[in-house]
Amino acid sequence: MQVMAISRPRNAEEAELLHAHRRLRAEVFSGRLGWEVQVSDGIESDGFDDLRPTYILAVSAAGRVVGCARLLPALGPTMVQDVFASLLPEGKIRAHSAMIESSRFCVDTRVGGRKGRGAIHHATLAMFAGIVEWSIANGYHEIVTVTDLRFERILSRVGWPLQRLGTPQKIGITTAVAGTLPANESTFQRLRPVNYSSLISPKGEACDAASFPSQTRT
Repeated sequence: MQVMAISRPRNAEEAELLHAHRRLRAEVFSGRLGWEVQVSDGIESDGFDDLRPTYILAVSAAGRVVGCARLLPALGPTMVQDVFASLLPEGKIRAHSAMIESSRFCVDTRVGGRKGRGAIHHATLAMFAGIVEWSIANGYHEIVTVTDLRFERILSRVGWPLQRLGTPQKIGITTAVAGTLPANESTFQRLRPVNYSSLISPKGEACDAASFPSQTRT
């Protein structure tokens, strides 16, 4: 399994990987979790996919996408601010240039049953490490995200506890909470699983933050 980052696909293979990751999103969020997400022709997408995000993908040796996450600069439009503002103190996030949002995180736990530290699926740990590795390479040291209480417990189990920004609230069929996570070298070393393999370059593949309007938040 290898972890990679793709912003704009450079070839047909990367385009297919991005298409496959949207199929995985549909299977997990709509099919298994029953979330009210936009699915068309078996793929899930929303308006945030039109903002040139970077996608972190975990790809099996057979070329199958088994994990994914979407990263967007916190100073631009984000799910946490524009969709889940009710989870934030006073409805606002204190975004800064070194903060990145992670959303649409999912792993196909049916592929490869190998478990890592704390009985967490190997692909989940690889995705965590990949998100942190990419963030460090691109000058981000803080990750903001919205998750549910079950996943918050997983983060604590692997030594990456979520710092809550507000009180958990019932949203649809789940109880959601917004919070931040550190992205630094010690966190990466703690999270990376045995035999971790990454195609993320030392300089990374940056989100084009300049494409977003600047938003000052207090």
